[in-house]
Amino acid sequence: MVTRTQSRPSNSSSSSENRASRGNRRSTSNSGERSAFSWSEGAGPVVAAALGGVAIGFAANFGRKALMQGMEAAAGDWDAILATEHDLALALFDKMLATDETQTFKRKMLLMKLTHALEKHAHQEEMVVYPALREANEAGDADHLEGEHGYIKTFIYELNKMGSDSPTWLEKVREFRQLVASHAHMEEEQVFPSFKKELSEEQNARVTSLVNRDGFWMA
Repeated sequence: MVTRTQSRPSNSSSSSENRASRGNRRSTSNSGERSAFSWSEGAGPVVAAALGGVAIGFAANFGRKALMQGMEAAAGDWDAILATEHDLALALFDKMLATDETQTFKRKMLLMKLTHALEKHAHQEEMVVYPALREANEAGDADHLEGEHGYIKTFIYELNKMGSDSPTWLEKVREFRQLVASHAHMEEEQVFPSFKKELSEEQNARVTSLVNRDGFWMA
């Protein structure tokens, strides 16, 4: 008589066959597929090109900053650099005032350039010159001038809010220009000359270096 034990297939034999079958399937699957995290053969050149593009973009931006700030640095000391920036801003105002209501795109582009120029200029003054004025016991002038920067930002906000096709756009630009011109006049004719007289050559060079540094990163 054949017992139940004798009639049951061997577990070890069946198990070995199953493991072999699964192993063959894994081998076949691995040979035809790659991990989702593995690079394809053509990925290397693509990654290298992408990294190269980033490097080129960074270098181009760095070069643009160096060119822009280098042109301003050629003006001389820190006060001459800031005076040059005043002139550039006022020239942008004049271009804005020469437009009409049909030139909405040009107005937007000019306002964008002016905004960037004034933000860069304000950063240099607020981070370098005004703190130096306070250090030299000229806090009153520093606080007054920095307070005017707040009104300058308000004008920028109002011009963006009203739209470049507004019939009162030019009027607002004229008011804005007057504020900036008055602000520049006070700095160039009153505050900066008297402050610079009190600086040693070393201190003057230091302020100039810091103005150029901050101007470079904001360019």
